[in-house]
Amino acid sequence: MTSTHTNLADWRSHALALEQQLNGVILGLQPSIRLLIISIFARGHVLLEGNVGVGKTTLLRATARGLGGGYQRIEGTIDLMPQDLIYHTYIDTEGKPKVEPGPILAQGEDLSVFFFNEINRARPQVHSLMLRVMAERSIGAFNRSFNFPHLQVFADRNAVEKEETFELPGAARDRFLMEIAIAPAEDKKVYQALTFETRFHDTDTLIESVHEGQIPYRELTTFAPQIQASIHASEAVQDYVEHLRVATCRPQTYGIQLPEVAMDELMVAGLGPRGSSMLVRAAKVAAWLDGRDYLAPQDVAAVFHEVVAHRLFFTPIYELQRGWLARAFTQAILQHVPAP
Repeated sequence: MTSTHTNLADWRSHALALEQQLNGVILGLQPSIRLLIISIFARGHVLLEGNVGVGKTTLLRATARGLGGGYQRIEGTIDLMPQDLIYHTYIDTEGKPKVEPGPILAQGEDLSVFFFNEINRARPQVHSLMLRVMAERSIGAFNRSFNFPHLQVFADRNAVEKEETFELPGAARDRFLMEIAIAPAEDKKVYQALTFETRFHDTDTLIESVHEGQIPYRELTTFAPQIQASIHASEAVQDYVEHLRVATCRPQTYGIQLPEVAMDELMVAGLGPRGSSMLVRAAKVAAWLDGRDYLAPQDVAAVFHEVVAHRLFFTPIYELQRGWLARAFTQAILQHVPAP
């Protein structure tokens, strides 16, 4: 076995160990946690969406501990402004004004995890700033440029309360590799454990059960490209991905029909080149986690909805129905486009 294969196997064992630890912290979310692990090793930003009290914040805090490095968290509020992320001012004990780096700059290049809680409560001006940080992993401030080579942004969105919220624009949503739904399995034993087992009542102690720095964030930045280079896609799989992309743009070509939906009036824009590239990037990590060095159709299908759905633009009348429509549409595409 070559050193590259050994390295891939060693990292895979670390990834699966972190996944197991996260499943011990948050019950009933195995599929979502697998998608989160895939996003981490694909070096993509993640948006979580779910109801209140389902474990989004706990999951992200535990993930941050597993990655190590600098960690910052900010709460989305209607009065949050872009400068609040860059610096904050205060009066010191001597009555003099002071300026300190804000949450984005506080740890410099060591910033590993930036957690934006309830991002949809922040104003569009803040979303615009985050767009650059996510796209370029850099920001300009104090007449210089700051770089964050190890940064991953994790955000969650409150799907219940819509008062004083601002929907993320398409350009901002596109910067998230995945949008993952957090919905615990409807399992009586899971809910009984969460309700009656006292270890789940102390969140801080629960999070400490995750090994700090289980995945060394600095090394992860240089290792992740090895996964992409080591997983090969046959021509048949490449054609399959292209057919999937075309189906998001022209579903009628593949005979895709949805109840009470005029398919020729559904789409404004489907998956673009960056989106299909992101799809393959995530699928390759899925293949690696399953111990293979080739891309299979099931790897693409495993991440298809979470990578693709938030990159689809429906006409206004159907955009209002996105809650059910996006899932139905991506499932229909997978059913109608033949896999090799």
